Amino acid sequence: MKTKAQAQGLTLTIDSAGTINYHEGNSPDKRSAKAGQKRGYSFSGITSRQVVKQDFEEFDLILCADKNNLADLQANCPQAYRHKLHLFLTYAGMDVAEVPDPYYGDGDGFELVLDLVETASDRIIKALNSST
Repeated sequence: MKTKAQAQGLTLTIDSAGTINYHEGNSPDKRSAKAGQKRGYSFSGITSRQVVKQDFEEFDLILCADKNNLADLQANCPQAYRHKLHLFLTYAGMDVAEVPDPYYGDGDGFELVLDLVETASDRIIKALNSST
């Protein structure tokens, strides 16, 4: 989404974080990076981090990959900021509600995830462009 927003001339703060710190500080999964690099994305300098309370205050919108992530964030998010939490694909008006977790599958799963994320990102960026 960050690459697509920049290509459209939007100045947005876009970040990615997990709901647990299991992979904190690690680079992206090699299969994910390989799939992304084939599409022209750079993963240089990107490391995993966990969502922190400050994120709920600072970000205007927090998009979750799946219902488990959403539930985890709802449980930790102060009530005043819960309106910011949404399922990523649903927020983008997609027919699919959740981004599947490709971690335990083969490389094809990462391609599907990229397809979904790119389409959802395009839709959200188009909506943001039309509202500015």
